Amino acid sequence: MTPPVIRAARPDEYDEIARVWMESWVSTGLAEANDALLSNLRERVRHEIAQGWSLFVADDNGTLAGMLALHISGRYLDQLFVAPGYQGRSIGRHLLAFTREQMPDEIWLKCARGNEKAWRWYEREGFLYEEEKINPLNGLMMKYYRWKRVRG
Repeated sequence: MTPPVIRAARPDEYDEIARVWMESWVSTGLAEANDALLSNLRERVRHEIAQGWSLFVADDNGTLAGMLALHISGRYLDQLFVAPGYQGRSIGRHLLAFTREQMPDEIWLKCARGNEKAWRWYEREGFLYEEEKINPLNGLMMKYYRWKRVRG
């Protein structure tokens, strides 16, 4: 399989990006798909872009295989989600490699403690656990991680 192309998201894709985000989030078992969640994520995509997100997609010949949202100046990986039908195909690794190209020295992120599959993956990918805090927006306990380039 040829890896999807990682590229900047287009405004006409924002609703589809929100759908991929919702379906991937639901696949963690931490939420249920519904119209309210989809509507909230659609709104959030637009809001976060206005607040400085750099939004990218993994494009598999016109199908969105994943989404990636970065705050490059803050070295923050905000969102990385792979569409359920593409999970297990190294799309996340491609998105993370792209992230490291954008932020080559340091990256921090937070991940829901209940999303064990994700935080264990970040740990395997070299991110180090720093702390846990409750996210006041959704009440979830979040695990904070950081990756730094090793200078040799």
